[in-house]
Amino acid sequence: MATVTAEEMKARVGEESVSDWLTVSQEMIDAFADATGDRQFIHVDPAAAAATPFGGTVAHGFLTLSLMPRLQAMVPDAPRLAGASMGVNYGGDRVRFVTPVRSGARVRGRFRLVDFAEKAPGQYRQTTGFTVEIEGQDKPALVAEWIGLVFT
Repeated sequence: MATVTAEEMKARVGEESVSDWLTVSQEMIDAFADATGDRQFIHVDPAAAAATPFGGTVAHGFLTLSLMPRLQAMVPDAPRLAGASMGVNYGGDRVRFVTPVRSGARVRGRFRLVDFAEKAPGQYRQTTGFTVEIEGQDKPALVAEWIGLVFT
């Protein structure tokens, strides 16, 4: 992973990167259901979910959204701000769950740096456009704009 200065990161605004593919397994969906208590049948009951328009179980929308850090870590040679000590979530804008992710589907993240600005000495706000693509599908699973704070 390459480290870049704040000026170099700001110069990357508009650049896009893509992660490797990740399989969303039923085990992953079940673990998310256990962690959140969201055990709606469309997520955890394959027989009942097969009778829905989805044709089988689907990942929770929030599971798909929560894959952002994992998918971001799967971007080959993603730049990291030099001297960064930590990054934290600040919030999201324009989050839309477009297409359900079927159990067993492969997804990948597409990231576009929208903005990078110093908000206080040693504190930067990074806005990233985030799209989860589903292998073999024309429409994405979700689109969002995510804001993080990076501290040096």
